[in-house]
Amino acid sequence: MTITLEQLNAASQAEFTALLEGIYEHSPWVAEAAWAKRPFISLAALKLALVQAVRDAGEPAQLALIRAHPELAGKAMLSRTLTAESTNEQGKAGLTDCTPEELATIQRLNADYNARFGFPFILAVRGPRGTGLSKAEIIATFARRLDHHPDHERAEALRNIHRIAEIRLADKFGESPELGNLVWDWAEKLSAHSDPGYAERGELTVTYLTDAHRACAQRLAHWMRSDCGFDEVEIDAVGNVVGVYHGSDRGAGNAKRLLTGSHYDTVRNGGKYDGRLGIFVPMACVRELHRAGRRLPFGLEVVGFAEEEGQRYKAVFLGSGALTGHFDPAWLEQKDADGISMRQAMEHAGLCIADIPKLQRDPAKYLGFVEVHIEQGPVLNELDLPLGIVTSINGNARFLGEIVGMASHAGTTPMDRRRDAACAVAELALFVETRAGAVPDLVATMGMLEVPSGSINVVPGRCKFSLDIRATTNEVRDACIADVRAELARICEQRSLHFKLEETVRAAAAPSDPAWMRRWECAVQALGLPLFHMPSGAGHDAMKLHERMPQAMLFQRGLNAGISHNPLESVTNHDTELCVRAFQNLLDNLATETP
Repeated sequence: MTITLEQLNAASQAEFTALLEGIYEHSPWVAEAAWAKRPFISLAALKLALVQAVRDAGEPAQLALIRAHPELAGKAMLSRTLTAESTNEQGKAGLTDCTPEELATIQRLNADYNARFGFPFILAVRGPRGTGLSKAEIIATFARRLDHHPDHERAEALRNIHRIAEIRLADKFGESPELGNLVWDWAEKLSAHSDPGYAERGELTVTYLTDAHRACAQRLAHWMRSDCGFDEVEIDAVGNVVGVYHGSDRGAGNAKRLLTGSHYDTVRNGGKYDGRLGIFVPMACVRELHRAGRRLPFGLEVVGFAEEEGQRYKAVFLGSGALTGHFDPAWLEQKDADGISMRQAMEHAGLCIADIPKLQRDPAKYLGFVEVHIEQGPVLNELDLPLGIVTSINGNARFLGEIVGMASHAGTTPMDRRRDAACAVAELALFVETRAGAVPDLVATMGMLEVPSGSINVVPGRCKFSLDIRATTNEVRDACIADVRAELARICEQRSLHFKLEETVRAAAAPSDPAWMRRWECAVQALGLPLFHMPSGAGHDAMKLHERMPQAMLFQRGLNAGISHNPLESVTNHDTELCVRAFQNLLDNLATETP
């Protein structure tokens, strides 16, 4: 029998607790504590009240909650004494049908985990889609989390308990996050396309204008046309996938559109949601508008930007840069690692380079630009919040550098006579770490280090490196850049070395437009969620559109401590459902504002 919010809101504490029996394993005190937060305007609000009850209970109660859960494929399962809820969950993951070898592996991991942490391993085995993880995924997660710090692992166990509770609540309420499932399934299907050398290892890599990249563009265009009902769909001159759903003002001389979207290229061995979530969420909104036969008083233009990550060529933001009129023709001569120029790649893909200048958008024809994106960080995950409102995007600058010394024999060159380029880069890296760590909201990274033709018995004569500096303001960023340049010069002078430092990217900080932030706030509040504001440390296509029109972003929480640019990048169907609903709310509210 399904239950409703109306029942819960009208229930006594005892009735409330009874209705939510089994949501938190053998722990009715969680529901008892949440009862005082009635009335709940949404299921999302109820979930947060339950989460807060656990947060407020303190560490001893939290440990007791963790220890109330059974081991996976443990004694309780084998003796058939699991709760009905746990039996269902372990069954969906196939744990009730393990081979002897699988069972032995899991039981060994259970023993190792309990010995290290003092509580059972907790994993929401029905997974981010709710349909069940594979046994291989469970075992891999088990092994990975054995390396966690105890404090981190306790927090991760609680987050998985809340996910278990979320799924159990959905079952009790008869709720299915259909739009969240739709987006999740799109992301899964699109991840089937990956560049050679990565696809064979089961890794996701889609770089600009490869076969996999062009296959992604075709699939996105197909879904926009066939599944969602966009009125116009094209792949433009830089490879952007552009879908337009006209408003009721179509044909009017002053017709305007809301612009939205994100990128579909990936980093090497990346995740399935970075960028792509921001394409799929508005696609789902258009699909629902089309199915309802509804037109908004403005058009909606959804863009899958072809390139944002800068993985194949030095230039970045090729897709959004073309829309803002910032595509530099000199980029066409840049070459990838195989010596293929961007011009050659575009011609091979059948793109019309001469049409790139025509892609620039007229800001007067747009209401603004909004983007949804996974957070790519741990903040929302740690706070147990599904959505966050972005206040600004950090300004960033990227550099490629090289230090040149003298290669010499490792055995015969005395330490005081070496011109070691790699040691100089190492010294610079330590300075960068210290300099950035001393200033709030400033980060700096040397993510690429290379000794060309390096050998175990040769003092490095050359060392190449990358440098990425980001801050909430341009002034803080630029002060750090100046100090790093000065330190690089000092190190090289002291060590009798030479250096080159080429700036490849510079993007100004992009504060969110206040009016559009308020629209996101209203959209999130309508879901019964609290408002949380945060800056974005990562760069986004919104940074480019900010140069031409007002912009604002919405973040969705990621799993696994919010990790991104990593195969562990993940989201849940329920969080994604909330993200789609928030976007729908924004569109509905905007419709009431638009004459």
